[in-house]
Amino acid sequence: MAEGIYRQSGVIPFRVTPQGPKVLLVTSSSGKRWVIPKGIVEEGLEPDESAAQEALEEAGIRGLIHLPSVGSYEYSKWGGTCEVEVFLLEVRETLEHWEEGDVRERRWCTVDEARSLVEEAALKEMIGRLPTLVEERGIASSNESQ
Repeated sequence: MAEGIYRQSGVIPFRVTPQGPKVLLVTSSSGKRWVIPKGIVEEGLEPDESAAQEALEEAGIRGLIHLPSVGSYEYSKWGGTCEVEVFLLEVRETLEHWEEGDVRERRWCTVDEARSLVEEAALKEMIGRLPTLVEERGIASSNESQ
């Protein structure tokens, strides 16, 4: 592919527990890294809608997207730069079987664990702000039990 800018969106999937927010990470399709669900913004969808679709496909989760986005980060791929707009997704449902379940693992982590597992500095910073964002946005404990 020619060098270019690729517009992506993704989510930081989370749930609120009495011990604080937990973050759900998934492995990359190669299984080599821990990442957030993300992908190219699909034509005809808003970035948050596309991100929710990626979360379903890559992590087998459904939930509530909290607007506005919490930031963005860039990484190199396909000979160009991917710009990822990131939203918070409050996980309400976790599927036992999902589209990419045969190539991806998922893992619930504390905020500190999630920050240590992802590679992108800007994503580490966004995940680190999760407890403050949850408090500022008035998000209460999730019903999901895991």
